[in-house]
Amino acid sequence: MQDKIAIYWPGDYRPKPNQAALPLMQKATAQLEAALGRLGRASYRIDGFLTKPHEAIERLGPVDDPMIGLHVHWVYGPHTTDGVVGKDNPLLLASNFDGTWPGLVGLLNTGACLESVGRDFSRIWTDAEDWTADDAFMDHLDVWCRTGRIHYGEEELSRHAPISPEAARIAGEVADDIRRRRALILMLGDTSMGMINGYFGPRMLNPIGFTEHKVDQGWILDYGKRVSQERIDDAYRFVVDKGVTFHHGEAGAEDFDTAATKEQLRDYLAVLDLVEEFQADCVGWQYQLGLLKLRPPSDFAEGLLNSACRPEGNGDTIVDATEADQGNVVPMEMMKRLLKAKGLHQAVFFHDVRWGGEYGGRFIWVLLNSGSSGAYAFNHDPDTLKGVHSYRQPAGYFPIPGGTLSGESLPGHITWSRAYIRDNQLWMDVGKGEVIDLPNETRDAWWTGTTREWPLMTADMGITRDTLMAHYMSNHVAVAYGDIFGEMVALSQELGFRVRVLGKA
Repeated sequence: MQDKIAIYWPGDYRPKPNQAALPLMQKATAQLEAALGRLGRASYRIDGFLTKPHEAIERLGPVDDPMIGLHVHWVYGPHTTDGVVGKDNPLLLASNFDGTWPGLVGLLNTGACLESVGRDFSRIWTDAEDWTADDAFMDHLDVWCRTGRIHYGEEELSRHAPISPEAARIAGEVADDIRRRRALILMLGDTSMGMINGYFGPRMLNPIGFTEHKVDQGWILDYGKRVSQERIDDAYRFVVDKGVTFHHGEAGAEDFDTAATKEQLRDYLAVLDLVEEFQADCVGWQYQLGLLKLRPPSDFAEGLLNSACRPEGNGDTIVDATEADQGNVVPMEMMKRLLKAKGLHQAVFFHDVRWGGEYGGRFIWVLLNSGSSGAYAFNHDPDTLKGVHSYRQPAGYFPIPGGTLSGESLPGHITWSRAYIRDNQLWMDVGKGEVIDLPNETRDAWWTGTTREWPLMTADMGITRDTLMAHYMSNHVAVAYGDIFGEMVALSQELGFRVRVLGKA
């Protein structure tokens, strides 16, 4: 590779996150330029953050040189993908491994978006303060500069897993149920915040026994007008009586009050009415950005849907994937059915793969997402909302006040999964691990070092950090307590997914 290397800054659509990340981006860019210089490579910068798809088309599209996209905060997939799709110049996604601003989350999402549209790329990351002092990083960067590709080991990847006769039987019964009546996803809008990789559509959903019905998020406003104040007040009494702790009016959240929570419950009840009208099995909720300036955030409502203990509930959860991410809603619905068939509690949780660190000789991931984590994770009691805390979503991102459904996830063995598009086919990653109880000091440092208002799960995912960073096809993961690993592998195969098992050799 003799060309000069173009460095570009993928960005968020919203100005404030880009402004907040600018000092870190400038620092990381200087580190990357120094690393390239150490290898004798010349580089140049493409000016400014790419904050809209047309900016990616206009600024990246004409570039035929090798390119490196630098990720130090959350970015939207189209702000790379739309400018490079259809081209074959070498492309590298680089990130600092830091939880303060979720650059690695942006890298994972962008990588999965590129994979879903068949655009070749490579990945690289480092947690070193001085990038040139990270020998592994420098070796990988050198390989990319010479060949245009980085290949990582696949020792923890497999296409097969042992499946017991009992697991196969349970999976077969669940598959038969889906074939008798396909699973219907109620899509409230489309995927949000650049989740190109999170939309499958009818052509891919129908062969696996799922389908979708889309309604515009504007329907939430219309249906919300029809929700009576009596229902809203009853729902508020329910969540208070069942144990939710509301952090109304605290410092920095003075505008977060009972009225704000009741408006979130209005949206929850409106969506319940939509689910009932269309007899939907599960929900994909756009979350951002469509109603951001019109309604409070959907976090509290989405967390309630994923809880068996909820207002106007029937004892079941309603699987909800925030960001209308079909790569999560599909495995979440599959896992829910397997849990019920095996006699385990049905709740499944949605998280970002946010960050992590070494503890006790294991790599522990901080799994953290503002929406779609139900109450069972925090109390292991399907009949209560104790352990749930609702904090105001940060005002810098959410101008209308509204709360999260947050808490600390309890220890226990887990199964996790994720669906994605590769080579125009649906794939399913499946793994198993354990939620770890960290010492309070470590837990608090990691939690406040990411986003303290959001629900926390600290988990050993059963694979090394670098295997996930090198191969995982999403920034999201679906997690369930209990061992349904064999059942999930078998059900995925039965429904027609290509399956990839992730686990230490």
